[in-house]
Amino acid sequence: MLVHIRRAVVVSIVLFLVCGLAYPFLMTGVSQLLFKNQANGSLVKVNNKVIGSSLIGQSWTGPKWFQGRPDPDDPMASGTQNFGPKSKLLLTFAHSEVVKLLHEGITPTNGLVTGSGSGLDPDIAPADAYAQVDVVAAANHLPVATVDHLVATHIAGAEWGFLGSPYVAVLQLNLALARLTNQTP
Repeated sequence: MLVHIRRAVVVSIVLFLVCGLAYPFLMTGVSQLLFKNQANGSLVKVNNKVIGSSLIGQSWTGPKWFQGRPDPDDPMASGTQNFGPKSKLLLTFAHSEVVKLLHEGITPTNGLVTGSGSGLDPDIAPADAYAQVDVVAAANHLPVATVDHLVATHIAGAEWGFLGSPYVAVLQLNLALARLTNQTP
């Protein structure tokens, strides 16, 4: 009986060392070596200050900035808090977003009124960005054509040319706007 207990303890210790320590350290080292930016959260820095992640949407307030989807600015809010298509809470939420956008002078679009499936989406559809051009241009005292061109140059195509739809990364668009207007994001 003691032989079996000793073997079980030895196997447990060996598996803990291999699976619990060696493998995670090895994978962390490989990811830091080969994929440093991704392994550290795809952080975006301006003047050595982290201003966001290219993988998680941030909240932008005020008419001077392009707005993303109305997802919470909290990575822990991802997933299961989404409303179903027949939910009265979804209807109430969408209506309040429409009212807010109209108050700001922005034509509501589906992407600006509803949250993403994950609750973390950093991107919007080109139509969502174009719906905000007039307001952003006026707030920054820029010609509409300049802001329209800015949006056009930040439209990314479908992945590999066929997966998904074209999109605009809101963080990158706002960084370009900040450079154009000499603002701090």
